[in-house]
Amino acid sequence: MGRNTQVALRCRLVLATAGGRPDLEVAAVYGVNRHTAALWRGRVQTAGIGAVWEIQAGRGRKPKYDVKKRDGLIAATLQTKPKGVTHWSCRSMAKAQGVSKNTVNRLWQLHNLKPHQSHTFKLSRDPRFVEKLTDVVGLYLNPPQQAIVLCVDEKSQIQALDRTQPGLPMKKGRCGTMTHDYKRNGTTTLFAALSVLDGKVIGQCHGRHRHQEFLKFLRRLDREFPGPQELHLVLDNYGTHKTPQVQSWLKRHQRFVPHFIPTSSSWLNLVERWFGELTQKAVRRGVFVSVPDLVQAIDAFLAAWNEDPQPFVWTAKLEEILKKIARARAKLESIQPGSTQPRRRQKQEA
Repeated sequence: MGRNTQVALRCRLVLATAGGRPDLEVAAVYGVNRHTAALWRGRVQTAGIGAVWEIQAGRGRKPKYDVKKRDGLIAATLQTKPKGVTHWSCRSMAKAQGVSKNTVNRLWQLHNLKPHQSHTFKLSRDPRFVEKLTDVVGLYLNPPQQAIVLCVDEKSQIQALDRTQPGLPMKKGRCGTMTHDYKRNGTTTLFAALSVLDGKVIGQCHGRHRHQEFLKFLRRLDREFPGPQELHLVLDNYGTHKTPQVQSWLKRHQRFVPHFIPTSSSWLNLVERWFGELTQKAVRRGVFVSVPDLVQAIDAFLAAWNEDPQPFVWTAKLEEILKKIARARAKLESIQPGSTQPRRRQKQEA
C-alpha cells in the first residue's frame, strides 16, 4: 500500500469514528482490524490531524543510495554534459553514475529535471522596454473607458501545402497519418485584429506584406468600428507599421492610438495566441491545392471562431513580469556579461 493510500485510509477511519460510529463497525466497512480504527482515532485526538502523515521509524523501503550519491547525480545532471552529445539520457547517466536507469528516472522526476526537453526564449534588448511593457500591460489590465482595444499583427508566409499522397484516416488503435513530404502551392499573409473585450477577430488575407496592404486593413477596421470611439492598437515594431504613409494616415485618423510592444516581445501581443489556434486547428494538418483553397480554410476558421469567440484574458501583473525578467537578465549576465544590455544604433558614417 502506497503512502498516499495509507493516509487516505487513515483519514476515512478518523472521519467515521469521529461521527460516533463504533470501532468494530468502522473496521468492518473498511476491511481493517478494530484496533486499527481505535488506534487512529486516539492518535488524532492526542497529536492532531497531522499524525496521519507520520510513518514510524524503521518502516518502509530503505534507500539503496545515500544522500551524497543522490546529490552527486543531480549535480552531474545540472553541471555536466556527456562526451560528444548535448544532453544526458536516463541510460547514459545511469552508466556514468553506476546506477540503474530507473533510479535516474525517479530522481529526475523528484527534482522535475527533463534534460531531453528545451524551450526557446529571447530577452528583449529594447532601450524602452519597461516603458512599452508598462503601457501595453496597463492597457490590458485597465483599458480606457468607452474605448476598444485591438491586438493587431500579420501572420505572413502561410504556406498552401499539398501532400504527395493521400493521408490515412484515424481508426481504433491508430491516429491519422500524412506523408512527411509536400508540395508548395504558394503563400498568403493574414492581417488580423483581436478584440480584447470579446475575443472576436477581424481578418483579411493579402498576397503581399507591404504598407499598402496594412493601410487597406486599417481602413477595414475603420469601417468595422464606426463612430467616435478610440481604437487602441497593440502593434509590433515591424517596418510596415512605421512607414511615412502609415504615420500620415494615423495622423489624419486620430481615434487610432498605436501602442508598440518592445522588440523581441511577441508574447505581449494577444493576437499571437490566436495565431497559434489558427495554425494548430486549421492550417498545420490541412491539405491545400492552391492559395484560394488556403484562404477559404482561414475564412472558415474565422467565421467559426466568431460564432463563439473566446477572449484571452491577460492576468500577469507588471511586477511579476519585471521580477522574472530581472532573474533571467542576472543569469544571462553571469554567463556572458553584456549580452542583455540595450542595443545601441550605430551611427552611419558620412
